[in-house]
Amino acid sequence: MNDKLFDAIRNGDLEMVKAIITAHPELVNVKDQRGSTPLLLSTYYGNQDIAEALLKQNPDINAKDSSGNTALMGVCFKGYSVIAKLLIDHGANVNEVNHNNATALIYAATFAQAEIAQLLVNNGADTSHKDDKGNTAYDHAKMQGANTLMDIVKE
Repeated sequence: MNDKLFDAIRNGDLEMVKAIITAHPELVNVKDQRGSTPLLLSTYYGNQDIAEALLKQNPDINAKDSSGNTALMGVCFKGYSVIAKLLIDHGANVNEVNHNNATALIYAATFAQAEIAQLLVNNGADTSHKDDKGNTAYDHAKMQGANTLMDIVKE
């Protein structure tokens, strides 16, 4: 059943996801071979409708994959600002760290996602936090030459 759920998410099959989760609500926090939960996978693929359906089942919104990344971190890689707001509105921890001690804000800066960075800062993201290499979000924005981002994430 797990494989069917993850396949439905990858295929963007909202009705199948709803049917599986309704019949098997315990699967809302199940993990695939990469450690992704249904919510993590749906947000990574940018599927807002599926993410919203899963959020109604109260999943662990801060669940981490095998790299320690959360759904919020994943949308920072991809630039899905609407989904980032959805996750924050449902209680995602904006200061959660992964195995590299990186945060969602550090990833927003690294991937030049100014809109998401602003959203994170507005919701309490720690601009002084340093990753394992000692870099803050500001340092990452500077490496990218992203002046707008540098202004957003300055300490």
